[in-house]
Amino acid sequence: MTYGAGCLCGAVRFTIDAEPMAARTCWCRLCQYLGGGTATANICFPSDKVTRTGELTFHDSVADSGNTIRRGFCPTCGTPATSEALSRPHLIFLRIGTLDDPDLMGPQATIWTEAAPEWACISSEIPNYPAQVPPVA
Repeated sequence: MTYGAGCLCGAVRFTIDAEPMAARTCWCRLCQYLGGGTATANICFPSDKVTRTGELTFHDSVADSGNTIRRGFCPTCGTPATSEALSRPHLIFLRIGTLDDPDLMGPQATIWTEAAPEWACISSEIPNYPAQVPPVA
């Protein structure tokens, strides 16, 4: 199956030739910045199965987990699109909101709940973890 994803303005498009490996909601402090105060919803694919057209602007930072994370944004409309841990180049996370079909896979877990604000809505229907969980692969 092939899936598509892209930014708000359409300048960046992704073609995904793999099934998703996992999906998570993250409340780490950096994701709260990316989400405008909320968690981010992220879906993982093998990086060699995701191709991109259009340019992204990248920002590297050290996550609460200690990993250096490279995040990609559309330089035209600002859509946060990707996250990649430099220590795991075989994986890429896309924001679920960039998927043409955001119902492809919903979050299977919520991570970094200890960093969530008191008012956060955290589902009790999926597992919740106070910090980072082991890598997907």
